[in-house]
Amino acid sequence: MDSPVSAFAMYRKKKKTNSEKKKKKQINAAASPKTSSNNVADRIMIEVAQKIKRKQKKTKGLKNIIKKKNHKKKTNKVKQLRVTKKSKSEMLRSPEVSESDAASPLIQIPPSKHANYYENIHSDDTSSHSSNSSFEFTPIQTDSVEEGLKVFKWMIAPYNPNEFLNSIWEKKPLHIARSKSTYYKEIISTPIIDDMLRNENIQFTKNIDITSYVDQKRETHNPEGRAHPHLVWDFYLNGCSIRLLNPQTYIPKLHLLNTTLQEFFNSFVGANAYLTPPDSQGFAPHYDDIEAFILQAEGKKHWRIYKPRSDNEILPRVSSKNFDQNEIGEPILEVTLEAGDMLYFPRGYIHQGITIDGEHSLHVTVSMYQKHSWADLFEKMIPAALQMAINENVELRCGLPFDIYENFGLVNSDVITPRRKEIEELMKSLFDKIKNHLPIDDAVDQMNKNYQHDALPPVLSDLEKAVTVFGDSDVMIENGKVTNRVEIGLDTKIRLLRKNILRMVSEEKIRLYYYVENSLEYHGNDLPFLEIEEELAPAIETLITSYPEYVSVENLDVPNESDKLQIADALWSRGLIMTEYPLESIDDD
Repeated sequence: MDSPVSAFAMYRKKKKTNSEKKKKKQINAAASPKTSSNNVADRIMIEVAQKIKRKQKKTKGLKNIIKKKNHKKKTNKVKQLRVTKKSKSEMLRSPEVSESDAASPLIQIPPSKHANYYENIHSDDTSSHSSNSSFEFTPIQTDSVEEGLKVFKWMIAPYNPNEFLNSIWEKKPLHIARSKSTYYKEIISTPIIDDMLRNENIQFTKNIDITSYVDQKRETHNPEGRAHPHLVWDFYLNGCSIRLLNPQTYIPKLHLLNTTLQEFFNSFVGANAYLTPPDSQGFAPHYDDIEAFILQAEGKKHWRIYKPRSDNEILPRVSSKNFDQNEIGEPILEVTLEAGDMLYFPRGYIHQGITIDGEHSLHVTVSMYQKHSWADLFEKMIPAALQMAINENVELRCGLPFDIYENFGLVNSDVITPRRKEIEELMKSLFDKIKNHLPIDDAVDQMNKNYQHDALPPVLSDLEKAVTVFGDSDVMIENGKVTNRVEIGLDTKIRLLRKNILRMVSEEKIRLYYYVENSLEYHGNDLPFLEIEEELAPAIETLITSYPEYVSVENLDVPNESDKLQIADALWSRGLIMTEYPLESIDDD
């Protein structure tokens, strides 16, 4: 980690009065106890000032280049594509893509008007209903995967989701320009961040980073302790960028966005937020190991995107180091994001962004598909397949040939002999036995088990709470009395809370892993699970395969009525199911 630098050691552009300068010198002396000489502090200030001045010259040059490019764009006649309303079936139909489109590194979407899906997705009646209310309750029929698709449509609108997944996803960048600066304002804003800093215990390094990138040097300036607004905004005013590492933990709308999307992608959906002051850059060029959706909420930022440098950096499984400018070549895309715009690029694409035109920038990077590749699945599958093959094939347990050292190894790698070929053929036949034991189902279950640990907990509407354990049933009042008690009966109809809310895995016993109790912080708690007897597993299968339809407890696929009630109550108590209607109160004993 880079050495922390006090915010007060950063250079201020604006002139200060003599009293302010005197006060500043006193603060610097107090903030740097290791510095015993004012001359040393002065040298630090001068060095930082010189860096920023050099950077300002570079920024002015960049402004001139961008202005020239914008002027050329204005003088050229560009045909505007018309975006028309499509039916649901048309939206899901994948259009044909020409070879020229497929080869293009960028598909530009013109500004258009479109419905704000995100604001309307959870438009349920938000009034709270107890189980003994007299209102007419309409059962919840939504499918969590379809809800995730709606949010994804909104995020990339007006682009067709199928077209995106077929021709853009994991292949090339996409820029969507909009003439609606407020498009993403509900998710995050600078006032929301300020409120978060004031009311939450935001810690440097854990929740927030202070960064700078000057003269091709990337630095982190995190102090220790809580990130109070006074200190954070002082860093910001002195040219440092602010990175929020897990903003969905503290920003409800962002939590809702991510947890809804994760149901569609079947992958953890995370987010970082980046607040950059005018005419500055906070990060060096680099690539990431996630699919990145940049949602521009405020201001503007100029982006440069570069192709992967080699085949082994296409869709990488780990993020890169910080690159120097001379290591990355020429950009394949330069674009200025304005508020309401979106930019997507796959993992492995090098990128860097800088604020311009005296404007700040606030964007959220929504990310997914980290460690979610075929390679990750095979890493779980092949070791297990090898162990199974060893247990079932005596040939794999036979000793090695006496002469294997004489025919293989570095010294013998270029010597092709009949005996070497013979042993190679034997190895291939043994490897075929391993392929015949691939535990695909078990490996996929283990991948989903990881997802259950990664996933964010769901966000429930008030109507959903009314039909789950999260509602207002079983309330203790004065004198130790519990009122509004409820219980599930054989005629109660139930369904899973979300399509992917749990995973049934066969390990030492049958276990149900689930994410409903997860922390808002990534891996903030151990992965919870419920162990069930093997004979109860068919009841879980019934609920999984029936979703989103409701199933009466009586129709769960286990023979014993008491077992049906037992498994239903266990799932209800852990918040894994909802009932078709609010449960009626039973009389107190």
